[in-house]
Amino acid sequence: MFSFLLWCLLFVICWPLALLALLLWPLVWLITLPFRLLGIAVDGIFGLLHAVVMLPARVLGGGR
Repeated sequence: MFSFLLWCLLFVICWPLALLALLLWPLVWLITLPFRLLGIAVDGIFGLLHAVVMLPARVLGGGR
């Protein structure tokens, strides 16, 4: 909702720039998609490493 209001403000201030942003947004989304997928994969790897490191504590009953 905030981004829509920000775009409306940009439309009032400089409508050609707002229309250009509206037209280029799908291209920007496609360019940033691999980086978001990489971030999800790295987060999963760190979660797996955390689970492996904390496994002995969970097995011995130290972690909850």
